[in-house]
Amino acid sequence: MLLTIEKVLILKSVKVFSSVPEAQLVDLATIVESVEYEAGDLIVREGDLGTSMYIVADGKVRVFEGDKELGILGSRAVFGELAALDPEPRAASVEALESCTLLRLEGESLYDLMTGNKEVTRGIVHVLCDYARRNLALAK
Repeated sequence: MLLTIEKVLILKSVKVFSSVPEAQLVDLATIVESVEYEAGDLIVREGDLGTSMYIVADGKVRVFEGDKELGILGSRAVFGELAALDPEPRAASVEALESCTLLRLEGESLYDLMTGNKEVTRGIVHVLCDYARRNLALAK
């Protein structure tokens, strides 16, 4: 289990939350749940309804669709943020490559945080703009 101060430091190092004032990060740290997975554990299954986002606090995870590997994510990487904002079936599966600790944030908690904090909202919009830019670049 991670201490609140450890969660705050992790959240501060993640792009989405980097500009959020520390007092609000402390509030967020009390809401996020620290979850542990062992190598080979399936964290997210493609097609399942997603309602939460994850931050890799420690360890590595593999993102994949069927037999196709989409990437390896390590410390401070974020996944599932779109599902937290708009619950839909997961577009990919995520598996622990090694023992890892993740921070899980439920969508409703994220919306509550966004309601009272323009910096969190700005961070989320920035991530969505990055996705849009990458998709436009791939389409060319």
